[in-house]
Amino acid sequence: MSLPDAFHDIAKRVNNWGRWGSDDEIGTLNLITDEVVRQAAATVRTGRRVPLALPLQQDGVQTGMIPGRVNPLHAMVQINQEIFGPGTVACSDDVVTMGLQAATHWDALPHVSHSGRLYNGRPAHTVTAHGGAGFSGIGTVRHVVSRGVLLDVARARGTDRLDGGYAVTPEDLDAAEELAGARVRAGDVALVRTGQIQACLAGDRHGYAHPSPGLSIRTPEWFHARDVAAVANDTLTFEVFPPEVEGLWLPVHALDLVEMGMPQGQNWNLEKLSTACGEEGRYAFLLTATPEPFTGATGSPVAPVAVL
Repeated sequence: MSLPDAFHDIAKRVNNWGRWGSDDEIGTLNLITDEVVRQAAATVRTGRRVPLALPLQQDGVQTGMIPGRVNPLHAMVQINQEIFGPGTVACSDDVVTMGLQAATHWDALPHVSHSGRLYNGRPAHTVTAHGGAGFSGIGTVRHVVSRGVLLDVARARGTDRLDGGYAVTPEDLDAAEELAGARVRAGDVALVRTGQIQACLAGDRHGYAHPSPGLSIRTPEWFHARDVAAVANDTLTFEVFPPEVEGLWLPVHALDLVEMGMPQGQNWNLEKLSTACGEEGRYAFLLTATPEPFTGATGSPVAPVAVL
């Protein structure tokens, strides 16, 4: 089905094309200024560090639902090999083949297109088989260090895990913000917890993938109003799946990445962070989440760490 008028109306309201110039390639990450980072560093009180990435392993979250997105295949290419001659120091080396969005990752802005366009109005055909993304590839993102805010929607709604197919609304984000006691502000990275990753951690990969809670088509306007730099959550699909509107696939991806120029992350493990934030009574922290700089890639694995 073609994109409905309601989608295009939201797109107009959240559109950031040209906001940081016609040559801009990083979108809302421009909102992470030196002052934002300085204020983010000031949130560190105890130095408690919480890792947010899933292990990179062959028995990962991918089930084949997304063609070509393979779990990491790890192989040894050297094992205790004395490459400089007998009696010298021996080396072991590895190689990995994987989908760059296979596990905990960031989506780069050209990860999706709609109506033949990418972020900042660039044509979708600038993503090519040999060169990958000609503009706004993940390699243009040199650092992501900012204030993170955990929006624990599941906890705010009085549950440990939202039901499959639950669409997280702006009202849910408001409730999570109230629980956090910290208003999301310009340059922040918002981490939205649904609890869905519990299925993955329990070994139910298919149940993790579908049906899944996720962000509603109404949420991009919430993030746009607060000038959020990026959003990540603890689901495979990011947005609610199956979609809210039958046949309208990935509208939140299109609004976030194409219209707003806002990176989004999936498969982030927010369970230990939820516990830590609850124990410490604060939900804002220093977040380090810089992607691997693959030139021309439309996404990248990331190993985020929250520092409280």
